[in-house]
Amino acid sequence: MTMTEQPAEPREKESACCARHDDRAGRPGAEPPEPARERVNRRWNEVLQETRVTQTGVQILFGFLLSVAFTPLFRELETPDKVIYVMTVVFGASATGSLIAPVSIHRFLSGQRMKDEVVKTAGRLMVCGMVLLALTIGCTLLLILRFVVPGVLAEVLVGGVMLWFGLCWYVLPLRLRRKAARRAEREQA
Repeated sequence: MTMTEQPAEPREKESACCARHDDRAGRPGAEPPEPARERVNRRWNEVLQETRVTQTGVQILFGFLLSVAFTPLFRELETPDKVIYVMTVVFGASATGSLIAPVSIHRFLSGQRMKDEVVKTAGRLMVCGMVLLALTIGCTLLLILRFVVPGVLAEVLVGGVMLWFGLCWYVLPLRLRRKAARRAEREQA
């Protein structure tokens, strides 16, 4: 049996938390609440899909970054640009590690009846990996734009892109989560 086939142990606190974030919970005439085992299996499958998407992007970007050091123009980089490059490679390697870690965790813990913990840990690693991926993209963009755009415009453009990432990847989801929590509270009252 694989980990995704193991039964999840229901916990009241987690069930209430997850039910709060479930669009179907608490509405009149809505589908019945999702059983704990089905929920953890669904959440694990969602983590796998998200991991597949992000892993591909970070691995392509990281491979590109590694090849840059072997180009003739790399030797001509000034010290600040080499520092940005090193930071970019470190962020890329760290993002790769965070985004691949759920696979390793699953492999080592498969069959141990720890799916709830694995899903939570994988989710945290995904968030960490996304932060590192955003930093990798930002540093890559900064490195490229410093060659293309004159003056401080490169830093301003990168700051704008990073702000956009922050809004799209973090602020918007957290805002939607709070909105759903408030709606659930109103429906329960």
